[in-house]
Amino acid sequence: RLERCAMKETRYYSSYEDDFEESANQNYALPESYEWIKNDILSKLLSGLVYGTAVVLGGAYCKCFLHMKVKGRRKLKGLKGDFFIYGNHTQPVGDVFIPALCVLPKRIYTVVSTANYGIPFIGKILPYLGALPVVGSLHGIKELNKAIEERINKNHPIVIYPEAHVWEYYTEIRPFPETSFKYPAKLNKPVIAMTVTYRKSKVFKRPVMEVYLDGPYYATEESVKERTKSLHDRVYDVMKKRSKNSNVEYIQYRKKENVL
Repeated sequence: RLERCAMKETRYYSSYEDDFEESANQNYALPESYEWIKNDILSKLLSGLVYGTAVVLGGAYCKCFLHMKVKGRRKLKGLKGDFFIYGNHTQPVGDVFIPALCVLPKRIYTVVSTANYGIPFIGKILPYLGALPVVGSLHGIKELNKAIEERINKNHPIVIYPEAHVWEYYTEIRPFPETSFKYPAKLNKPVIAMTVTYRKSKVFKRPVMEVYLDGPYYATEESVKERTKSLHDRVYDVMKKRSKNSNVEYIQYRKKENVL
C-alpha cells in the first residue's frame, strides 16, 4: 500500500499516452541540416565541457533534491559500455542525469523526442549532452540508426525511456512497446533495466529516490523479432517487480472517469 503523505498534487489521465510535461515548443521540427554526430574539434570540445559540467551539477541535483541512491552497480562490472539502458520516465530534469550517474565514468547517449529541442536554452545544448533525436522521416530514422550504431560500437551506453512521456514521481510501470527493443535485438547488445522507485523519507518532505539496476540481459533467440520480444518481456517483468519497492505516492495519478 502506498502512503499518501505530503502530496504535491493529484493528476488525472485518460490514457498512458497523456503528456504532463509539454515543452515551450512542443511541435519543434529539426532543421534538415541537423547533424546527429558532430565530428569537428570545436563541437567535441564543447561537448566534453557541457557534458562534464552537466554531470557535476546533475549529481548535486540528484543527491540534494531527489535524494538519489543507486543499487546494483556491481551488475555493470565487466561490461565494456556497449549496452542499452531502459528506464521508467519519472523525472523531467533528473532523467537527464540519473543514467549518466549510474554508469560513471562511461558517457551515455540518450534517445529523445524532438519536442525537447523546443525548450529554451536546454534545446540548444542537447546535442552536446548526447541527445539522439527521434524523427519520423525516413532520413531521420536512417540517421538515428547510424548514430546509435556508431556510439554503441565506441562503447557508449545508449539510454532509452520506452514509456515516452514523463510522469513525474509515478510509482508504477506503464506499458511500453516491444519495438522499443529493436536496437539491441538487431545489434546483439546486452540490456540493463534501470527502475526508479520512491520511498518515504524520515527527514525530507520529498521521497527518497532508489534506482535499481538489473541485468545484463542477452537475447539468444534466432530471429530479430524473437530477440526483441524476449528483451522486452524480461525488462518489463523486472521493472514491474522493482516498482513494488515504492511505498509513497508524492504525486497521485488517477484515471478519469468516463462521462456519458
